[in-house]
Amino acid sequence: MKIQIKQFNAIKTVVSFFTKRLKKIFDKYIKNTGRKLAISLDDILSIGLFKQTNGIPTKKAIYEMLDLKNICSYKTLVVNMNRFSELAATIIALLMKINRENNPHNIKHIDSTDIPVCLFKNANKHKVMKSLSSFARNSKGTYFGLKLHLITDLNRKMLALKFTEANVDDRKPVSEMCKNINGIIIADAGYVSNKLAKKIYKEGKRIFIAKPKRNMKKVMTKFQELLYKTRFKIEYNFRDLKLFKGLITSLPRSVDGYLANYIYSLLAYQII
Repeated sequence: MKIQIKQFNAIKTVVSFFTKRLKKIFDKYIKNTGRKLAISLDDILSIGLFKQTNGIPTKKAIYEMLDLKNICSYKTLVVNMNRFSELAATIIALLMKINRENNPHNIKHIDSTDIPVCLFKNANKHKVMKSLSSFARNSKGTYFGLKLHLITDLNRKMLALKFTEANVDDRKPVSEMCKNINGIIIADAGYVSNKLAKKIYKEGKRIFIAKPKRNMKKVMTKFQELLYKTRFKIEYNFRDLKLFKGLITSLPRSVDGYLANYIYSLLAYQII
């Protein structure tokens, strides 16, 4: 228990660093939410990050683990964790902006990963995320859920991200995501499109290179081959988010609960 308290306090120190620097935004948001909070904003965000970092599956479990019954009701904790995930998203946006502006590596990677919202056998009965999810097929089979699109640099810093329905073409959100990113952007064969490459290209600043498909009669230079071989690094981001930060879940009972889980998972990955 002492180790957990020590870890929680360490997380809270990091959270406080950001809340102090975003005080004007956060104070304005808090004033618009009505009466004084039963639990502080720093504590709410810290609890969310602590939950994701330690693989705690439910809010009920974290409520009991931290013995919060004398501070607030379980319902209050759930409502506030979901509500203030918007502010956690603000911190993520700020961090990605900093990553884009503070000398990111010139080589960037773009890819997407599956985000199932339930077991496939339960897909037709799933109601909570029905309006935001769809069926899609990948190398692992068919799933029902969302898709996370991500751009990182060679040092695995997150630069841009976007959630879409699972059946959205990987190429659709690329232009918007690359808008404020320069450098060499590497993608796999699923992103092949001359039209997209021309749209993203910015002379002297940005070029988009997708790996040719096996049946394409296109010569690949040695330099391009070396660039493609670096793509495995973005898979580490997806692996860590899923295995160590609890990105995948099927337990929330509301759309806000699902979205909060994704946001706290991403923020935990960024700062913990």
